[in-house]
Amino acid sequence: MQKIILASQSPRRKQLLEWAEVPFDIVVKETDESYPEGLNIDEIAVHIARNKALEIKSDFAGSIPILAADTIVVLQGQIIGKPKDREDAVNILSSLSGKQHQVVTGVVILYNEKETAFAETTEVLFHELSLAQIEFYVDNYKPYDKAGAYAIQEWIGVVGIKNINGDFYNVMGLPVSRVVQALQSL
Repeated sequence: MQKIILASQSPRRKQLLEWAEVPFDIVVKETDESYPEGLNIDEIAVHIARNKALEIKSDFAGSIPILAADTIVVLQGQIIGKPKDREDAVNILSSLSGKQHQVVTGVVILYNEKETAFAETTEVLFHELSLAQIEFYVDNYKPYDKAGAYAIQEWIGVVGIKNINGDFYNVMGLPVSRVVQALQSL
């Protein structure tokens, strides 16, 4: 497979591409993550991913595929972002406790003048979590760079998740098998 540019600093996306043996370099630029009103959740995730890819595109003039992604956690129709601080992380995880939520990752691949864009949704159901469990996770795993304040591959995913419906790796931040298929079709 041809080398790509990963427009993301996410260590989880990096790890997933390494596991898939996709050769890549990481290039990131500061990107506006706002979006126009009226977009549905899938469109929001793709819009933000597209902006990340477009920031990089001019530096490579179509000579190499550019992959960008954005992951959004949604609870009862509301987007849950990254926690601002410890209290916010505890509040977010308390709101997810015992409930089902969606993890939506928007993916955009730019190559030459072609764009491949899609959104992948995975449903996640947490067990009821005690405050002690939530505080243990927040204090020991530092979930501040994660939408929804958790990482499925860490302790809270192992003990706290009752069920998932969809792509596990999507919850980590990249539906990697679908991405690999898209890259192979370029």
